[in-house]
Amino acid sequence: MSDDGPERRFRTLFISDVHLGARGSQTHLLLDFLRVHDADTIYLVGDIIDGWALKSSWYWPQSHNDFAQKMLRKVRKGARVVYIPGNHDEFLRSYYGTHFGGIEVAESAIHTGADGRRYLVIHGDMFDLVVQNARWLAHVGDKAYDLAIRLNRIVAALRRWAGVPYWSLSQWAKLKVKNAVNYIGAFEQTLAQEARRHGTDGVICGHIHTAAIRDDHGIHYMNCGDWVESCTALVEHDDGRFEIITWTDPLKRNLPVAAVAARAA
Repeated sequence: MSDDGPERRFRTLFISDVHLGARGSQTHLLLDFLRVHDADTIYLVGDIIDGWALKSSWYWPQSHNDFAQKMLRKVRKGARVVYIPGNHDEFLRSYYGTHFGGIEVAESAIHTGADGRRYLVIHGDMFDLVVQNARWLAHVGDKAYDLAIRLNRIVAALRRWAGVPYWSLSQWAKLKVKNAVNYIGAFEQTLAQEARRHGTDGVICGHIHTAAIRDDHGIHYMNCGDWVESCTALVEHDDGRFEIITWTDPLKRNLPVAAVAARAA
């Protein structure tokens, strides 16, 4: 759990959708990522804790405590940590403007990049029409996704036994469901409108579990991804460049530990 001597240090680190309390959370990989990556400012962009899952069935292994302790240690060592709740950790929305061990809780934030460009940082669930107008359907979709993740473990084991490449059932299901939500809610377009309303150059969000860096709808759109399936984080370099880092499990996919980077143009 040592934080000494990280291999890569960034100006800013954005993490979303860890889903502590859900059995699908790959917190062990996030801890492994944080051992070798650090930043001066860390944004926790929503759904860090999965209150929906905890209400259904209590699950809180030691790795989840370890993540919380790691964030608190980073604050003590001088990092700024900002927690922006999402729909799964909406119980924290009653604590806007407060601190937990130095971790700031905020509805949203305006992040100024090293190049002077300003970004609205927000989870994004309030712009998802399914979450806002049909919460029962959002809960059903959440349960279906959890089931897909469990089935994915069986599929992955069978494919390894058959000697065929890894393929993710849960990721396929996620993209199908979340793309439908995107279409219904006009998610990205609405976020672009919100960014313009705040007078910012772009938006940084989570929620849909699909990491991205692109210019869309007239703004710079960036999504952190998640730590359930894709295991991605968004980072900002000292020169203002943004990068998505994907952290791979060597035991699960029979690959060496590697950070696969998709850099912004």
